[in-house]
Amino acid sequence: MKVLITGGTGYIGSHCTVALLEKNFDVVLLDNLSNSYKQVCKNIREITKKDISFFEGDINNSQLLTQIFSSHKIDIVLHCAGLKAVSESVQEPQKYYQNNVEGTQCLLKAMQIHGIFKLVFSSSATVYGNPKYLPMDEYHPLNPLHPYGENKIFIEKILEEQTVKDSSWRVLSLRYFNPIGAHHTHLIGESPSGHPNNLLPYIMEVAAGKKSRLKIFGNDYATLDGTGLRDYLHIDDLAEGHIAAICYLSNMQGNSNFDVFNLGTGLAYSVLQVLKTFESASGLKIPYTFSERRAGDVQSSYADIAKAKSILNWEARRSLDEMCLSAWKYQQNIYTS
Repeated sequence: MKVLITGGTGYIGSHCTVALLEKNFDVVLLDNLSNSYKQVCKNIREITKKDISFFEGDINNSQLLTQIFSSHKIDIVLHCAGLKAVSESVQEPQKYYQNNVEGTQCLLKAMQIHGIFKLVFSSSATVYGNPKYLPMDEYHPLNPLHPYGENKIFIEKILEEQTVKDSSWRVLSLRYFNPIGAHHTHLIGESPSGHPNNLLPYIMEVAAGKKSRLKIFGNDYATLDGTGLRDYLHIDDLAEGHIAAICYLSNMQGNSNFDVFNLGTGLAYSVLQVLKTFESASGLKIPYTFSERRAGDVQSSYADIAKAKSILNWEARRSLDEMCLSAWKYQQNIYTS
C-alpha cells in the first residue's frame, strides 16, 4: 500500500513516515519546507534503510499534485500539511485560510480526479476551545478560539460533506492534543524553522543557550500551580495512532464514511510539571519568567481516549519522562552532529 504524506518532512509527517516504512508501507512525501528541512529525508532513510520519494512544493499547486498522482499509484493520503501557529493565525487569518482550507480543497479535487478516495486528516484538539467538561470526548461542542482552530473545523466539515456527496470516500479526522518528544534514534524530532510556538521547543532553545529564559504565559489559572494544563503525548505514540487509523480506514464499513478520533493520553500536566520533568531528565536548570496569558490559550485541556482505544485499538504508552528525555537527546544530537 502506498501513502502520500502532505507535510511529510514536518514534525508529525516525518515520524509517521518512519512508522509507515517500518510497517512496510510505501511512502511519498510532499512538503514546501516552510517549517522543515530537506535533511529530514536523509535522516528518514538512515533510520529505516528504505527509500522514499520526495516532492518539494505546495498543496495549492494543482499541477504538482497531478504530477504526483500520475507518477505514483497512491492508495491513501495522510494530510499533515498546514500552518499551525495559533498567534500567527490571529495576526494573518487570510493566510491561514488560503493555505489550510483552500489547500485542502485543492488536494481533494486532485484526489477525486485520480480516483483516490481515502484520507486521514491531521486535525487538532483546539477545535474544542474552552472545555465545557473534562475529559473532552469527540462529542464535545466545537468552539475554537482562533482562526487556526476554525480552519480545522471548516476542513472537517468539507471532508464530511465530501463523504456524503460521494460514498466512495472514506475519511478519518484525528484530533491531536499536544505531541512532544522525538524518535528514539534521535535523528528526527521537532525543529521549527522560525520562532518556537510550543512549550518543549521553547524549553529546548533555553537549554541550548539560544534563549536566556523560558517565558510562561499565565500563572493565575485555577490549576494546581497556576499554569495551564495540557494532555501531552509522545510523537512516536501519535505516529502509531496514524498506523491504527490507516489500518482501520482500509477496512472501514458502516453507515458513515467519516469519523473523528481524539489522540491523547487522557492525562493532564501543567507547564511547570513539564518544565520540572525536563530538568530532571536533562540534569539542567531552566530559568523562567511569567508573562501575561496568551490569547487563544485555555486553562485545561485533556482527552477522553475511550473511542480510539475501543475502535482503533490504540492508546498512548510512553511517559512524560520519555517524552522529555527523547526531546533532549534529539536536541543534543542536533548540536553535536
